[in-house]
Amino acid sequence: MSFSKTLEETAVDVERLLPALQAIFGDRATTSAAVRAHHSHGEGLPDPGQPDVVLFPLSTEEVAAAMKLCHAAEVPVIAFGTGTSMEGHVAAIHGGVCIDLSRMDRILEVSPEALDCRVQAGVTREQLNAHLRSSGLFFAVDPGANASLGGMAATRASGTAAVRYGTMREAVMGLTVVTPDGRVIRTGTRARKSSSGLDLTRLYVGSEGVLGIICEVQLRLFGLPEHVVAAVCQFDSLRAAVDTVIAALQLAVPVARIELLDDAQMNACIRYSRLDEFEARPTLFIEFHGSEAAVAEQVATLEALSADHGGSGFRYAEKPEERTRLWKARHSCYHANLAMHPGWSSMGTDACVPISALAECITETQADIAASGLYAPIVGHVGDGNFHLGIIYDDADPAARAAAEALAERVALRAIRLGGTCTGEHGVGLHRMRQIEVEHGEALDVMRDIKRALDPKGILNPGKMLRMASLAFST
Repeated sequence: MSFSKTLEETAVDVERLLPALQAIFGDRATTSAAVRAHHSHGEGLPDPGQPDVVLFPLSTEEVAAAMKLCHAAEVPVIAFGTGTSMEGHVAAIHGGVCIDLSRMDRILEVSPEALDCRVQAGVTREQLNAHLRSSGLFFAVDPGANASLGGMAATRASGTAAVRYGTMREAVMGLTVVTPDGRVIRTGTRARKSSSGLDLTRLYVGSEGVLGIICEVQLRLFGLPEHVVAAVCQFDSLRAAVDTVIAALQLAVPVARIELLDDAQMNACIRYSRLDEFEARPTLFIEFHGSEAAVAEQVATLEALSADHGGSGFRYAEKPEERTRLWKARHSCYHANLAMHPGWSSMGTDACVPISALAECITETQADIAASGLYAPIVGHVGDGNFHLGIIYDDADPAARAAAEALAERVALRAIRLGGTCTGEHGVGLHRMRQIEVEHGEALDVMRDIKRALDPKGILNPGKMLRMASLAFST
């Protein structure tokens, strides 16, 4: 079961549907060329696919009303958050209706006593944390981009703080979802555990908009730490930096964040973020949370471990503005890499392996990059075995793009071979479908069965994540 209408057929169906959509949304249903172009892509590969109309709902009920109409007319529907996804998740490759959830931006409930909250899907990570600051709480999942929380749930996002606080899989307690035929269901509860029924929350978290549209999210929160210290340490080799991380994890040092930047990535960040006090060498960015005494002990342990592995230049940042400067530089890696080759494109890719295989995987990948002749800095949330490549290439050169895609695929297959996954947090979208066939094998057929059962007309984000006809692929 795959969506089979042509773009022309879909455009005709949407034109017929437009009066009914405008009756519900008014001027929040737009066919503006500029708006459609903005909703044709995320921040990944420049492969746009324009929707025929963009809707801006304000409530779950409006999403459900739109879905009922689209289901009856068999029109494709693509959910859109802030457009920060990397793997082509939001491209309307079959045309149709884009539902932009960004105006569903209300924080519905916050419970400091229960350490949870409920938000509409369009609320962003930074918006929620700004709202929570006065309550002494914070939301811990930090993918770098100021993504929408509905989009983060849909892609099972992760980020810099996952080593201590977990990913969206752990953070999401429940959801309000609109099904392909327009029903509204609520999954999960505010209880911290349950043995009741199938875990539909985990089914929809990470489903990338192919099973339902997430409209509200119940989230787990944490208390703001009493004391926070950031630290930076540089190494002569990537392996020495990775070995330091592994030693820290084996000793159960409760680091809140631990990020690795290779020499190429560090060079780009030094230039872009003016980190002139550092050298272009493999570098760990570390953050510690806890009481002042506990943090002091953690810092001393990491400094000793770093020294044991040849680390040097251990620097601390306790003042909020100093910590913010360091982490802003880390989060600016994407733009720093693009600035090294103005006018070129970025093919961001990630992989995740068991900690025991991390040094081997990164070392092999670094050698692979050198052999390819490509510019592809490495940065990673190495505390949970996850690392990224920012492959910068000239998109006007077909050979350059082919070489970049081949490198990304080799990284994914290497991670799978070492017991890991082809994507730790970017998701599958358009660009990882071949690789998840290698990773999941026959289990992918069960995923397809679920898609067929929940979306029999195939209208939700068609052509993404799951190839609905299995194709042979060799490793």
